[in-house]
Amino acid sequence: MRLTDFWARLEEAFGPGYAASIASDQVLSQLGGRTIEQALKAGEQTHVVWRAVVAAYPDRVPARLR
Repeated sequence: MRLTDFWARLEEAFGPGYAASIASDQVLSQLGGRTIEQALKAGEQTHVVWRAVVAAYPDRVPARLR
């Protein structure tokens, strides 16, 4: 998954303002206790980060974006 696709999916699932907040503020245990931004900056693959988002917010991410 390209990084631009990742951000588009995150914004579609959470809305532009909330997506930015989720990415910078929410620590996900699935990412080793890092935020989305920290995981991406550390070189984690986007599809791995996206799977962590889906696991952390199963009710927020529409099935078509999974």
